[in-house]
Amino acid sequence: MTLRMAKTLLVFAVTVFYSLLVLNNTTDYNSNYQFVRHVLIMDSTFPGNRGMWRALNSPRWHTSFYLSIIAWEIITMILCWWGGVNLARSLRGTSQAFNQSKRVAVAGLTSALLMWLVAFLTIGGEWFLMWQSKTWNGQEAAFRMFTVIGIVLLLVTQSESEGQR
Repeated sequence: MTLRMAKTLLVFAVTVFYSLLVLNNTTDYNSNYQFVRHVLIMDSTFPGNRGMWRALNSPRWHTSFYLSIIAWEIITMILCWWGGVNLARSLRGTSQAFNQSKRVAVAGLTSALLMWLVAFLTIGGEWFLMWQSKTWNGQEAAFRMFTVIGIVLLLVTQSESEGQR
């Protein structure tokens, strides 16, 4: 029961994080919009770098990227809430029932991992050369979140036998 509770609580911890992320990005829209805008216009990358042709200077692109990030966060948040509730409901059930209840939580955690890996580390970090910026570089935070959520996903996906209940 302890391991099941740990898995459930960790999924809810990720859920709370995403709930606050969505809250912050919607109630203080401009703060993180500016982050996305600066990454996309690449205005703080190394002077004279040959990747500047990738820069997107249109506010429409900035808004599209930012809204897609917020939408991704909302979907992840909903999946994690749903998955956490499923886990909580099956805490006292059979191992098979608990293992089956993990599906939505795994989908939510995978969505979170993909966001940090694809949107921030790959597109932001490598395509828009965010790693070159001292001011608008979110790679450490993205890696930290990818690592934390990855550990939670690894724990949640471990199968249980009846003896572990």
